[in-house]
Amino acid sequence: MTATTLPPAPLAEPARPAPFRHSVDFTPRYWIFAAPAVVVIAAVIVFPWIFTLYMSGHDWKIGGGPEFVGLQNFAELFRDSRFIESMGHTLYFTVLAVLLPILFGTAAALVFHRDFPFRGVLRTIFVMPMMATPVAIALVWTMMFHPQLGVLNYLLSLVGIGPQAWVYAPGTVIPTLVMVEVWHWTPLVMLIVLGGLAGLPSEPYESARIDGASDWQMFRHITLPLVWPFIMVAVVIRTIDALKAFDTIFVITQGGPGTASETLNIFLYLQAFQFYKIGYASAVVV
Repeated sequence: MTATTLPPAPLAEPARPAPFRHSVDFTPRYWIFAAPAVVVIAAVIVFPWIFTLYMSGHDWKIGGGPEFVGLQNFAELFRDSRFIESMGHTLYFTVLAVLLPILFGTAAALVFHRDFPFRGVLRTIFVMPMMATPVAIALVWTMMFHPQLGVLNYLLSLVGIGPQAWVYAPGTVIPTLVMVEVWHWTPLVMLIVLGGLAGLPSEPYESARIDGASDWQMFRHITLPLVWPFIMVAVVIRTIDALKAFDTIFVITQGGPGTASETLNIFLYLQAFQFYKIGYASAVVV
């Protein structure tokens, strides 16, 4: 009697997983946890903007009630030569205060990216200006800029250069303020670019050396394109900081001499808290 060999049973097809369906539950119990954040954002960000828009359409001075004037404040702004002049000062200051720290910060990052003795100590000293508060920095530089007692004119006299007016002359006040800004924020650019340099791959440089590329060619065609996104991040951060610069300028010059260093932020502050024109100042904000 011979045994009958049965064919193997077919393998069962694995069960397909059920499709994932993401559903959002809008029941009130979940919104309770988000409510505090929504309230804070509305109180700190949304309400001030709406109220500023409301005030910009009114002639409102401290001590009196608001009087609706529509777009009159905005029309008056562009007839105000002082406002237009402050826009030019802001643009001039911003261009210099962004371009120079980017150049010096990128150069410093390239230097500190190399390995040399005491690199860590020198890098720590280089970033120390960034740790100080703007008001303290402004007070120190104000003393240094003094025409008779300032240390800067004394150092210039040692090399045979006559005293400079610094922030006391209309032609040099904005470049001098930019010098303070460069000293303060170049370390930030250096740290951003240095972080980009630390993550660069080594293979492109090895291939370039085999092909006989010079240091400038490797920087121009390898380093700069790879680190460019980090430089652009630094440009965005510095542009934001320069456009809203107030404390350093106000402490050192208060917009002077005359109105030579009056940027939009200084102009806004004076309109609101010196001339008490709240509606007009709100139009400047908008």
